[in-house]
Amino acid sequence: MKIGVTGSDGLLGFHIRAFLHASKDSRQIRLANRATFQDAGALDEFVSGLDALIHCAGMNRGGDAEVERVNCWLAETLIASLERTGAKPRIVFANSTHFDRDTGYGRGKRKAGEQLVAWGGRMGVSVSNVILPHIFGEFGRPFYNSVVSTFCHQLANGETPCIHVDGGLELVHAQEVAELFMQLIRSQAEGEGRIHRIAGQPLKVSELLELLNEFRDKYEHGIIPAFRDVFQVRLFNVLRSYKFPQAYPRRLALHSDARGSLFEAVKSEGGGQTFLSSTGQGITRGNHFHLRKVERFLVIDGEGEIRLRRLFSNDVISFRVTGRAPSYVDIPNFYTHSITNVGDGNLQTLFWTNEIFNPADSDTFPEIVLP
Repeated sequence: MKIGVTGSDGLLGFHIRAFLHASKDSRQIRLANRATFQDAGALDEFVSGLDALIHCAGMNRGGDAEVERVNCWLAETLIASLERTGAKPRIVFANSTHFDRDTGYGRGKRKAGEQLVAWGGRMGVSVSNVILPHIFGEFGRPFYNSVVSTFCHQLANGETPCIHVDGGLELVHAQEVAELFMQLIRSQAEGEGRIHRIAGQPLKVSELLELLNEFRDKYEHGIIPAFRDVFQVRLFNVLRSYKFPQAYPRRLALHSDARGSLFEAVKSEGGGQTFLSSTGQGITRGNHFHLRKVERFLVIDGEGEIRLRRLFSNDVISFRVTGRAPSYVDIPNFYTHSITNVGDGNLQTLFWTNEIFNPADSDTFPEIVLP
């Protein structure tokens, strides 16, 4: 299946790419950004032969007239390319709960959805017009994508967030959106466009900040909080992503006396699973990434090098760790990672995750750190 994703440089676009990248299905993924829309030839090449198209590209900041114009222009330009090439992919359009508001953004998203659905009706192609609530996720831009991104950035950098309006939110993680989009693509049948609404987690801005403050305070004291549900795990993962890489490796207090030494490896209110591995000289473990887990690497004996690379990036981050000075690295999601024995003897490493390993749903996807 050939799947195209517009707005691939944005928050949702990244998470859709990551979701597809982790999938075991055989797919060809094509990406389009704003520059693609400026080049008719590039856009035609992008849409030609697509089986499905996820349209995330949009503008949500700026003057009302400009925001409305750009969102309409993106849909019009996409449709013109589809008609020039004769491509008839199933379409999923990332719309917004603002679509029924009389603002530039609301009008632009509403008209874009109407244009795509009308094209689908003429062509006999399925178009899913998906109304999205407030999306959050790792790598969101603070003061732009989401209040979650803004608060997490501020808390991770020792700043004090300020609430201007304590309004209601409905939050959904970008990975959940990506999963739904693929379900829609797989289930779409030819016919008229349909409107789908995604329900998020409802809470007030003050409740969000209270929860993030609680997570931050516990984490600063070395405690992994207990999570009531998947939403809280997602929120905690986003918060800690803003502390990477500057907060790691994190040195543990080593208590020594005549009997020997002791340190606290993991303090978790919610359990989890611990693994202990022995790795020979020059051997590397890992080379995989996760989409949801909280995972800790802690060398207890020997010399190791932890390497990480964010998906779709070539930049590798390295941490040298040793059992002589126990320090842990909490692995961020969407970073492929490995640990190599760089010492003269065996490497003993403790691994901890917040969930018990399930081979049927391991959340572990192979990816070489050093391509």
